[in-house]
Amino acid sequence: MRLVGLTGGIGSGKSTVGQLLAEHGATVIDADQVARDVVETSEPALDEIVDRFGAGILDEDGRLDRPALAAVVFADETARRDLEAITHPRIGERILARVAEIAGREHVDGEDHVVVIEHPLLIENGQAHDYETLVVVVADEDVRLARLAAGRDIDPADAASRMRAQATDEQRRAAATFVLDNNGTLEQLMEQVDQVWAALTR
Repeated sequence: MRLVGLTGGIGSGKSTVGQLLAEHGATVIDADQVARDVVETSEPALDEIVDRFGAGILDEDGRLDRPALAAVVFADETARRDLEAITHPRIGERILARVAEIAGREHVDGEDHVVVIEHPLLIENGQAHDYETLVVVVADEDVRLARLAAGRDIDPADAASRMRAQATDEQRRAAATFVLDNNGTLEQLMEQVDQVWAALTR
């Protein structure tokens, strides 16, 4: 198994890179999706989040109101760390379980899988060294803000706050095996992903 970390700041395009790698044949585990799974209504993490932040972070159906919670935690570092203490261990456990499942399949099918963990906080969590290969996607802040405004309808001030809470591109570059510049076109990004895939499967 080739275990690859994929990271980048909000709006950088790491999800697009993950999709392109999946099209090449990689198994992609999306930490953001896992993060959504661990706070579903049936999960104990949601009860802990409500205990810490109050019922105001729930919508009318009793599900987590992610924008409401984000407005709290990205404005308060202590709140953000409290949330991470609740969710991060559970996210890590589920990702490890998924990797173990894939490793078990390798023993059966004899294939050598490329497993990509798409995670926005590998640098911030000190997990970059857990991967033999780290792919970092970078883009200028103005490009990222424009994408977020157009694609996710995120308030610019909220987006900027989230960026400040994340590692800088300089920190990401320092840990990277491959750096993909996503300031250009999709075609240019695809060419870079093709090169990374060739290196991963060489």
